[in-house]
Amino acid sequence: MIADFESFKIQLSLSKIETCRELYRQNTDMIRIKKEEVAVKNLVRIIDSTLRLTYAKGFHAMSLRDLCADSGFSIGGLYAYIKNKEDLIYLIQSHGFMLARRTILAYTNGITDPRDKLLTAVKAHVYLSELMQPWFYFSFMEVKSLPKKQKQEAIAVELEIESIIYDIIEEGMAAGVFRRLNAHLLASLCKAMMQDWYLKRRKYRNQGTSVTQYAEFVGDVLGSYLNPRS
Repeated sequence: MIADFESFKIQLSLSKIETCRELYRQNTDMIRIKKEEVAVKNLVRIIDSTLRLTYAKGFHAMSLRDLCADSGFSIGGLYAYIKNKEDLIYLIQSHGFMLARRTILAYTNGITDPRDKLLTAVKAHVYLSELMQPWFYFSFMEVKSLPKKQKQEAIAVELEIESIIYDIIEEGMAAGVFRRLNAHLLASLCKAMMQDWYLKRRKYRNQGTSVTQYAEFVGDVLGSYLNPRS
């Protein structure tokens, strides 16, 4: 179970580093830096800087020179990690995909009560999107203009998140703790509610709604709807 948002934030900072470490190890043919610790630290800088610029001006309007100016890399230094923006898209998407998948599965693993498991999955996703809002925004808003392969990968990950929610709902129905309903539709609706947090963040900030309040509210809505006695 997720204790609170602050604890989640500490764990995520460690997960980001480990995800970049895995990304480095999977792409030593592309990344020319041999010292792992240096490469991992710089991958975090490159990814954070790219997402910051994308959120401010859009990925396609951002140039590699913009990225160098924001991140502090020289063009030559940046080329030790990527050759072009297509390589950059690959790094950004791969990092986000691995982190989202790993985080949700790690927090839900071992939870036997479907109600607790569903609330934990919702919290993990909403908390993750709060801490990585630029990436989630990038993945949602930029996907339509990505190259075909990256577009397909982005859609596949979104469907995978829905599939995790769907499996939990099916598990709860099979155990008799959730009422019978269309699990596919409810999983899709749940994903849409979770997306609303990072796509309309200003609206909830103006309402004074915290990330914990929002995640728990979505969990309560789903729990009430799934209650066999409702």
